Amino acid sequence: MANNSTDLPVFDTSVPRADDVTDATKEMVSEMASAADYFELLKPRVMSLVVFTTLIGMIMAPTGADGGVHPVVAFTALLLIALGAGASGALNMWYDADIDANMERTRTRPIPSGRVSKDSALGFGLTLSAGSVMCLGVFVNWLSAGLLAFTIFFYAVVYTVWLKRHTAQNIVIGGAAGAFPPVVGWAAATGTVDVLPVLMFAIIFFWTPPHFWALALLKNKDYTENNIPMMPVVAGSKNTRFQILAYSLVMAGFAALPALLGHAGLFYALFSIALSAVFVAMSFWLFIAPDARQVAASKALFAYSILYLFLLFAGFPADKLIGI
Repeated sequence: MANNSTDLPVFDTSVPRADDVTDATKEMVSEMASAADYFELLKPRVMSLVVFTTLIGMIMAPTGADGGVHPVVAFTALLLIALGAGASGALNMWYDADIDANMERTRTRPIPSGRVSKDSALGFGLTLSAGSVMCLGVFVNWLSAGLLAFTIFFYAVVYTVWLKRHTAQNIVIGGAAGAFPPVVGWAAATGTVDVLPVLMFAIIFFWTPPHFWALALLKNKDYTENNIPMMPVVAGSKNTRFQILAYSLVMAGFAALPALLGHAGLFYALFSIALSAVFVAMSFWLFIAPDARQVAASKALFAYSILYLFLLFAGFPADKLIGI
């Protein structure tokens, strides 16, 4: 599936820095920043997926004799996990400000656009990271806090600092960061980790490459110009499209495992098969699509991949409610 070649092209990871924010404007930047700008640093669209998958992990956790986690504790855990995820997003934007300034998709973000200074973003991200982890440990439990701390570290350091600029496997390995939330949610509710949240982790882990590579195909020019070794840059469009299809098939298999292993019922089994069949079919169409249709096929797969994950995870509590 993945391009495991150890002799990947060597990329110059230095990126031309935009001069939108100079030393002379740093004081102005700090005064211009609004609450909305800092909220944007948290990557709210990504955070929404984190919140949702965390919530599903909490809902699917066993309730026990005492009726499960208290609603106030559950809300506190959900809020703190969301803030931790947002903090890692802020740290990502701080480190990647040079890249973001030169990419069409990201140049309007708070730092490259000059609305928030890099120092302020760094302080904001570090404060939220430490605060969310410590509060989760004190008010919920330390297992979930430890998992949240590892998730933040993995995204902000392992993926952002190390993987993203140095290997085409950045999304494959780095996808683990986005796969942890249901595990953290389950741990927050129970103080343990079990098979089902691990399966949820695997689903998101194998979903991430086809999801992100569909976008990378569309933004290949930006990644090439900024020396970011995303798979389309390193392996080319055809190889990337093949790997999208391969990972989609593996993802579909893991999506079916909760039902096959007895952690979900018939409704989830049929629902997941139907959703995955569409995902695989769209991946196959992207693989065989003529050049004139590849942009449309990439856009369609990227949009569907987001809907797929939300619907698939919604299928877990729906299956539990239906009880068949």
